[in-house]
Amino acid sequence: MRRFSFTSTLAVVGLLSMAFASGACAAGNLAGQEPIEVTIELGKPGQHVFVPNKLRFETGKLYKLVLKNPSNDAHYFTSQGFAQLIFTRKVQAMGTRDGKLAALAEFKGAIREIEVYPGQTAEWWFVPVATGRVTDLRCGIVAADGRTHADHGMIGEIVIE
Repeated sequence: MRRFSFTSTLAVVGLLSMAFASGACAAGNLAGQEPIEVTIELGKPGQHVFVPNKLRFETGKLYKLVLKNPSNDAHYFTSQGFAQLIFTRKVQAMGTRDGKLAALAEFKGAIREIEVYPGQTAEWWFVPVATGRVTDLRCGIVAADGRTHADHGMIGEIVIE
């Protein structure tokens, strides 16, 4: 087992201190970014689909994913794989207040699934932290025929570069 002397430990601490003092840390302020807005429709009247059904994001950028449901059915936006590749800043339930679209509630923490009711909107603010391709985007709501909306074609793909 290799041992470090007190002097070599002090040297490492000194180098790290100089690196931090000189600004050698990662650049950018993730909290101060303007979000890149991406809108996806959850269903269409009479159709169980995501529009678009292929989403692409970049690591390190702040996104506001606007989930709109123009259909007559509730829909899920569910992806375990996506949730593992991002840091969720917040999710907002949107609605009308004083005649204007406004946040009615805000959720924080690990999010894997968002249900959006007919005619409603939710916003998912996140930063991708890892690259990958996930194909588990789906709506798991069971339709009147006993099949899920995913069985009817409400599936999608997400790529993070």
